[in-house]
Amino acid sequence: MPHIVTSKCVDCRYTDCVEVCPVACFYPLDKQVVIDPDECIDCTACVAECPVEAIYEESDVPSKFQPDIAYNAEESRMLKAEGTQSIAEKEEALPNAEKRREELGY
Repeated sequence: MPHIVTSKCVDCRYTDCVEVCPVACFYPLDKQVVIDPDECIDCTACVAECPVEAIYEESDVPSKFQPDIAYNAEESRMLKAEGTQSIAEKEEALPNAEKRREELGY
């Protein structure tokens, strides 16, 4: 099963996860990243790298984040159709990422 980036990533957009992904299946949005479920090979490498624990295996996504499953699929497909490239190198987190991280309790 593919992995999913949940809305915990919103307003953080830490990209530690993208550096360890062997297939570069992360796509950037303005306020978060998403995983293309068709490209994810379920290696789990990204899970431990996320500072806000925003990434789950699809079958383990908590109920309040279930809408994020479709969101990742839809957004990644739209981005690819628009010609957006996946990201594989760490980028700067959003300016309020540390505040958001604290709000989430990490």
